[in-house]
Amino acid sequence: MPKKVLVTGGAGFIGSHIVDELVRRGHTVRVYDNLEPQVHGPNAGIPEYLNKNVEFIKGDVRDRDSLQKALDGIEVVYHKAAAVGVGQSMYQIRHYMDVNTMGGATLLDILANEKNSVEKLVVASSMSIYGEGKYNCKNCGTIYPRLRPDEQLAKGQWEVFCPQCGAELEKVPTDETKPLMPTSIYAIGKRDHEEMFLSFGVAYRVPTVALRYFNVYGDRQALSNPYTGVAAIFSSRILNNNSPVIYEDGMQSRDFIHVSDIVQANMLALEKSEANYEVFNVGSGIPQPIKYVAEVLIEKLGKQNVCKPVCVEKFRKGDIRYCYADITKIKTKLGFEPKVKFEDGMVGLTQWVASQTAEDGFEKARKELESRGLTT
Repeated sequence: MPKKVLVTGGAGFIGSHIVDELVRRGHTVRVYDNLEPQVHGPNAGIPEYLNKNVEFIKGDVRDRDSLQKALDGIEVVYHKAAAVGVGQSMYQIRHYMDVNTMGGATLLDILANEKNSVEKLVVASSMSIYGEGKYNCKNCGTIYPRLRPDEQLAKGQWEVFCPQCGAELEKVPTDETKPLMPTSIYAIGKRDHEEMFLSFGVAYRVPTVALRYFNVYGDRQALSNPYTGVAAIFSSRILNNNSPVIYEDGMQSRDFIHVSDIVQANMLALEKSEANYEVFNVGSGIPQPIKYVAEVLIEKLGKQNVCKPVCVEKFRKGDIRYCYADITKIKTKLGFEPKVKFEDGMVGLTQWVASQTAEDGFEKARKELESRGLTT
């Protein structure tokens, strides 16, 4: 049955794709978004790609009165609004906690204290809340290591070693039961999102679902935002004939999931009662070395003779080595199945990137982190 749905952050990368699918399925959709300049550009209006069959309200999730009005008549809330940027969150600490933690708290406070018709919540969480991924030690079994010591990284020793016996660890898929060890302010805010929404849902009997996104890529990413996803940052560099800069040796890996598969997970979260009050990884289950990601983007954009990946053999504070998703739970409970292979998704991404213009803000962001001692 069609629902009245509010998507906070619905004019952004992931939110706008969710909006498209909700409209396609016959739901009545309202978008609430502050059109953040870092994402949409200075003085930006409603983006051209935003579905024309939605109601748009410009507003901040911290603005209680405006958000309360946006909730009028709403039956389902997709809470996607967030300040995004792991590195930036480490020095814009108050801003990130204000937007992410307090923004989410404002929404829940309204639902707890004001009359409303909301009957389901879906909240965007993040793989960043895990910290390092799950590992296996040949001597000690399953290990959940904390960050690699700075002293080790300063020697260019990038792999993860067992804190008990010192053996090099084997990376294995990370499942939802892994202890949460966020290593950035952004990740702490995302953990807050997840835990606040689920505890609210249980207490007030409002079915709530938290989706832990891994590294999402696809069209509509903010290419001029130097703190967004790595695929977009690399794409912006390459588009401007600049080489992608990679920390460590480039063999650190992440799990890349196409935005259309993120949309699939969000629809299942809405439609399947088995999702209620649960947390799910949303990834591909396949780790991709960061250097390989850069190489694929360069090839697909036809820039092989212009730039190449540059591994600087330095490290950023708080960076992890490996984390990729165990998606057994979402496949078993909800029937989720990633449909877009990484290489195929990269073709679509680069076709879109080639049609864009982007400001390459990487060097400015790097200098900002360096000036604060967040890179070594």
